[in-house]
Amino acid sequence: MRQDAAKRRYDDACAATHGMDIIGERWALPIMRELMLGPRRFGELRKSLPAISANVLTQRLGDLEAAGIVRREKLPPPASVQVYGLTEWGQQAGPVFQALGRWAARSPLHDPTKPFSPVSLMLSLRTMIDTAAAGDLVARLGFRYGDETFHWTIDHGAVTLGRGLPSDPHIVFGGQTGGVAALVYAGVPLTALEADGLITVEGDRALAERLGQFFPMPEKARIT
Repeated sequence: MRQDAAKRRYDDACAATHGMDIIGERWALPIMRELMLGPRRFGELRKSLPAISANVLTQRLGDLEAAGIVRREKLPPPASVQVYGLTEWGQQAGPVFQALGRWAARSPLHDPTKPFSPVSLMLSLRTMIDTAAAGDLVARLGFRYGDETFHWTIDHGAVTLGRGLPSDPHIVFGGQTGGVAALVYAGVPLTALEADGLITVEGDRALAERLGQFFPMPEKARIT
């Protein structure tokens, strides 16, 4: 462990506090978030986290690897490149991200208009979906952002997500990630988002316009 990190340890027997000792360093959680949908190259992580420096990214990946959360591996030929992925234990932090996201969405200081990475958007949609409101909804959603594609599907309350477009999608979204967030979370009309160049929609426009009713935002916490 680096000396500067050791100085910031809580040294507390509480398991939750120990968890913060492990992943509480700045940028640790965003890096883990970006690996939730599969291994990434170093350059892909830099692209998804533009505010992080190469040195800090290298340092945090090393810290997470030493903690048993991240592993390095080499893709087989013809790729033959090094990627970083979550270990099985690291992947088990998924529900922690969901619980933290639902809790933090109630913060009066949360600004949902700030940038979303594509992975962040996929995880957010999984976290905020109201499966009771969705009921027996079946929707296969695809997302295309640059050279990255994703799928997010719901089938009678069961949500799946990952990389690559779904087979026979009902909708394929493009544009900017914030366009989908504005549509489903803020109720901005689809036509307005299209006019501003924030979103493109291929497929079932009526379903796209209905999606917001399945992603109700929680009431903001009162600060007294």
